[in-house]
Amino acid sequence: MTEILAPVAPDGESGAAEESLSARPAWRALKAAVEALRPAQRADGSIDFAADGAPTPAEAGRLVDRVIAAVRDLSPLLPHDAAYHAALTADLRRWADEGFGVPDFLDSLLAFRPAERREDGRAHLVVFPMYTQNGNPDRNLEAVLVRLVWPDWLAELERTRFDNPMFLGITFEDFTAGYDTNSAVLFPETVAVREVPERFTWGGIFCDREAARFRRVAAAARDVTGLLLPEDAEGLLTDQRRCQETFVLWDMIHDRTHSHGDLPFDPFMIKQRQPFWMYGLEELRCDLTAFHEAGRLAADGLPQGRDVQYAVLLDRIFRFPVTGARVRNYDGLGGQLLFAYLHRHDALRWTDNRLSVDWDRAREVTVALRGEIEDLYRRGIDRPKLVHWLKAYEFVAGYLAPHPGSTWAKGPDALDLALPPRKLVDDVLPDEFPLSLFYEALGKKLRKVVESTRGITAADTAPRAA
Repeated sequence: MTEILAPVAPDGESGAAEESLSARPAWRALKAAVEALRPAQRADGSIDFAADGAPTPAEAGRLVDRVIAAVRDLSPLLPHDAAYHAALTADLRRWADEGFGVPDFLDSLLAFRPAERREDGRAHLVVFPMYTQNGNPDRNLEAVLVRLVWPDWLAELERTRFDNPMFLGITFEDFTAGYDTNSAVLFPETVAVREVPERFTWGGIFCDREAARFRRVAAAARDVTGLLLPEDAEGLLTDQRRCQETFVLWDMIHDRTHSHGDLPFDPFMIKQRQPFWMYGLEELRCDLTAFHEAGRLAADGLPQGRDVQYAVLLDRIFRFPVTGARVRNYDGLGGQLLFAYLHRHDALRWTDNRLSVDWDRAREVTVALRGEIEDLYRRGIDRPKLVHWLKAYEFVAGYLAPHPGSTWAKGPDALDLALPPRKLVDDVLPDEFPLSLFYEALGKKLRKVVESTRGITAADTAPRAA
């Protein structure tokens, strides 16, 4: 696993936090105890003592005792999390005392407030029963050691241009099995709680994992397609630290964009049932806003701005469309749409089995796509929900061919308009916009590379000794 050393501890905090926490016996004991509990947990986080190989209630209690003892051992090295660790041990003890039913870690979740003091290199020990988005769908007990990525230049941008007080750029130091997956986020809404808090106060993105898998997949796609990259883009693929800083900036701008702009709906679409192309357009809008703002930063002399633009283009057109299942793959849809838009507007070409990109033209065209999506949103404010969905479908279908069996592609006359809009989502095919011939071929070439990025960390991309 990655071992990232912290900088000098600020304000007189314990210098012991500078060492690798994952090397300490307490962390190894904690991790082993968590891994022993996880296999016996049901999807809701409760323990099934009748399952094969499950511990007895007494054995489960002893495992929780080990977790609590390890947290107490490590907590003095992380004084900024003392209140959280105290609440965590209380939640663990209550879960055990009440017989290991559905866990409730609301008290410790509310006590964990890492965004209140963001400092580069600051470490956190995080333990919760939770699912890992794009990873494990069950609410298992998980433990993860993280460090913040918060360089001075990023802190200044957040303060002056991209206010996002809840955002955390983080890196892995070590983790339990739920993060040995494709998950690259640490979100509070994934934690098992008795009730959803009125508001969340933080959200973390693992920029080291995002950077590492981008570098591996983009480099492989470059080779497969014969794409010639500019020198500065090539540099992005060979420098993990530079790439991490690129992704933390991209993610910070993307994240805040969900609640900025002309929004005809709840920006996070919480508890709303919508066709998956609506989610695809929203995620793409946020990425294209990051692309647009990155261009302004580059013009102001910030080198990370141009890096973000390269990363958005390369990640979106290479990795997104061929990653994950085809069922309602909204991120894949956004990548397909960006590629098709660039191709239609002559910013990229696939000729003689080689891909070529006019990078200046690609920047202009990408900003134009953002403008079209923004216009769709502005008009959507004055439209009924179903009309907005249909207009969005028409826009996507103007660049991506719908499935031949699609009901939505036939237009409103083919839909039962007596049904409420949410019921019409049932008529959306799992793969409403199938992959093009280009992506069918690219997906086969990149399949093993994409699969190899499961659980990847920065350490997995380090140059090997000769």
